[in-house]
Amino acid sequence: MEATNRRLVIVEDDSAFAATLIRSFERRGYQVDHTEGPDELRNILKVRTPGFAVVDLKLAGASGLTCVEALHAHDADTVIVVLTGFASIATAVEAIKLGARHYLVKPSSSDDIEDAFGRAAGDAGVALTERPTSIKTVEWEHIHQTLVETNFNISEAARRLGMHRRTLARKLEKRRVK
Repeated sequence: MEATNRRLVIVEDDSAFAATLIRSFERRGYQVDHTEGPDELRNILKVRTPGFAVVDLKLAGASGLTCVEALHAHDADTVIVVLTGFASIATAVEAIKLGARHYLVKPSSSDDIEDAFGRAAGDAGVALTERPTSIKTVEWEHIHQTLVETNFNISEAARRLGMHRRTLARKLEKRRVK
């Protein structure tokens, strides 16, 4: 892992979780900046270039993918790890295409995140699943692809999916990972 730039930016709108991450990474010797969304992140990037970033995928009123894109555009060498409680293949693929190094599902510890910072290469030895994709999984991935396309706007996603907003909200709560 690169030791020359131990500046870390955490993009997380859950203040309690952000405070825990900040304390943990400061104890590990990182200089930590925290922001809750893309606008604040752009202000930080005007004055600093982080070596590392932890980005929550679903931010209040915004998609963490826009933050990944901004971080990568600012400095392609920034090591970006995306955290999410709403994992899907669609958002994982988009995060990696936009410049993230890793995509971790919450709950992830600061150890998991720091390990992800240090892993640059893929692992061809990852076990392939033998389980066929279920209809529920296909539905879940379609919902998340639509959420990505609408920048996580629940009302617009529900309209595009042809379902009531409350129905979509219930489906998201059922599959929520904490």
